[in-house]
Amino acid sequence: MKPLDDFPRAGIARLPSALEPLPRLSAHLGGPALWIKRDDQIGLAIGGNKTRKLDFLMGEALAQGAKRVITFGGPQSNHARQTAAAARRLGLEPILILVGDEPERRQGNLLLDHILGAEVHFVSPPGAPSGGISWESPDALLDQAGLDRRDAYVIPLGGSCPTGVLGYVEAAFELRAQAQARGLTIDYVVTAAGTGGTAAGLLAGLRLAGADTRVIAIDVGRLHADMATAIAKIATETAVLLGAKAAFRADDLAVHDYTGERYAQPTPACQDAIRLLARHEGLLLDPVYTGKALAGLIDLIRQGRFQHLDSVVFLHTGGTPALYVDPALF
Repeated sequence: MKPLDDFPRAGIARLPSALEPLPRLSAHLGGPALWIKRDDQIGLAIGGNKTRKLDFLMGEALAQGAKRVITFGGPQSNHARQTAAAARRLGLEPILILVGDEPERRQGNLLLDHILGAEVHFVSPPGAPSGGISWESPDALLDQAGLDRRDAYVIPLGGSCPTGVLGYVEAAFELRAQAQARGLTIDYVVTAAGTGGTAAGLLAGLRLAGADTRVIAIDVGRLHADMATAIAKIATETAVLLGAKAAFRADDLAVHDYTGERYAQPTPACQDAIRLLARHEGLLLDPVYTGKALAGLIDLIRQGRFQHLDSVVFLHTGGTPALYVDPALF
């Protein structure tokens, strides 16, 4: 397998992220033993999981001599905010194409995009599952925004391409090493799945690391018609990039849909999960990704899907600026 150090890196991620126990939440739920991987703390401008992906993506952009970086997201995109921050740190111009109507007020991530001085374009959705964002039509979005690719490095929605997914292959190696250092066997790792790149990197990385840990992806937006198949495809493409002989199928991971009505619309269970973690562990989640993901994990625990002695790691992917968009939710 090709070493990760052979790929260009931008050096923007603060790694490793902490692996912390959640003893009060575990006791409240009656087991299994819960842990949290703090990828909310690794990056620029309030951080989040996209920084791992951007470390490799921005490294490639710099290696190609790009002057501008273009990416896509919704009006409250964590990925867009972190891309803008990473670009500013590295002396590149950030351009954000946000799918949806421009809000009357700049709040949450959108406010941070403007503080970072990103060039922001709002475009209408070109058509996607459940009325959400189509991550498979970047050319159409570029055309709507009137942008071309000259001197620009274009990053797909969520950074979910093999180069970006390398960040979560590395995270899997990191998690494996942290577990071994603690004498801990991790039975499951649970993550929110939007575009699926984070889960794909964990899936590929854990297998390549020789770990038996099972990946559980909580679908929070139905951005793919078949999330499990999409994750397996990205994981396989990432293994090919690494020169590894590994292929993945949909049944290599578990996917559970806790989207609710639609992407970026918090569910009552999501709101309850945010309060529960805050009041038991003093940690904050967001209402788009991590709140729904923890709500899914809590529901699976209450269904008896885990053994009492299992160890389960919840990946905190960040996104807390979205908490400030609609305080009435809480």
